[in-house]
Amino acid sequence: MGELKDKAKGLANEIAGNIKQAAGQSRNDPSLEAEGKAQEKKGEMQNLKGKVKGALGDKV
Repeated sequence: MGELKDKAKGLANEIAGNIKQAAGQSRNDPSLEAEGKAQEKKGEMQNLKGKVKGALGDKV
């Protein structure tokens, strides 16, 4: 169960991060763009955590 939960959270953060990046670029707001990049990276790490849990059987 943890694997899917982490992957879902990761995907949600990646999507939100991409939206923030696009909004920051269109509004010429570097801080919003940077926040979006950070959120996207967080999502990538959550997704990776989910993959590791899947490989190890949720023992992580």
